[in-house]
Amino acid sequence: MQLSLLSLSLPPLPPPQPLHNHRRSNPFHLRACSTSSNHRVVVTRERGKNDKLITALGKHGIESLELPLIQHSHLPDLDKLVSLLSTATSFDWIIITSPEAALVFLQAWKAAETPSVKVAVVGTGTANIFHEITPSSKQFIDVAFTPSKATGKVLASELPKHGSERSTVLYPASAKASHDIEEGLSKRGFYITRLNTYTTEPVQHVDQMILQQALSASVVAVASPSAIRAWVNLLPEPENWGGSVACIGETTASAARKLGLRSVYYPSSPGLQGWVDSILDALRFHNQFSKV
Repeated sequence: MQLSLLSLSLPPLPPPQPLHNHRRSNPFHLRACSTSSNHRVVVTRERGKNDKLITALGKHGIESLELPLIQHSHLPDLDKLVSLLSTATSFDWIIITSPEAALVFLQAWKAAETPSVKVAVVGTGTANIFHEITPSSKQFIDVAFTPSKATGKVLASELPKHGSERSTVLYPASAKASHDIEEGLSKRGFYITRLNTYTTEPVQHVDQMILQQALSASVVAVASPSAIRAWVNLLPEPENWGGSVACIGETTASAARKLGLRSVYYPSSPGLQGWVDSILDALRFHNQFSKV
């Protein structure tokens, strides 16, 4: 496959920075952040959730092709979450491990009339969801812990306990989230209540014309293991695909590698800026490759 999208006549990408990682209804449409650039990145979140990334990439003259790959749906446990938050039941910690989980939790929290809660988040990307709520609401949500590394295993190993008593944890999550949190905390003596409040599924229809454009792009940006699985399932010959994957964090990058993808980038700390930096690293790699 000819990687010709990074024209050498275009404005150069920002100066190289150390790689963080690389050891080496569903309408689809094109959204060009900058018509003067042929740098192209496929953005794959649900419709309406790609805008910040598209804007950030546009500042670097990078064109975005919006191709939502997954869709979220709520599960019955979301009603249970509202009920638990509405009652006098209190938990020492509420654990939130992704931006989507944070958005779903906030929906239930508001329905429960905004009780006071103490939250542990897996990383800065998830924490930012809580930072964006209204100032009047922030006083009721104490984002009190973020682990040293943004993974469920590290969060489970570092979450503070309250004395010698068995601390209680509420864990609202995707039905497809791993069990690292429960297993790690149980070994440390925590009592965990997990609620599967939502799930992710591949979109039901992919416009073949847009897909063909996406297949020729240099980089695909993904924010979840579900998204990278959906992308690989669309590839005619995954082992021969010549593009790179820029993941929002290590968990998604690990899933990409398990699926056999070799050119995988991710930031050490999840978040929008780290994700953008990883995309730039991936584009820079293809720019160098095209010179050979």
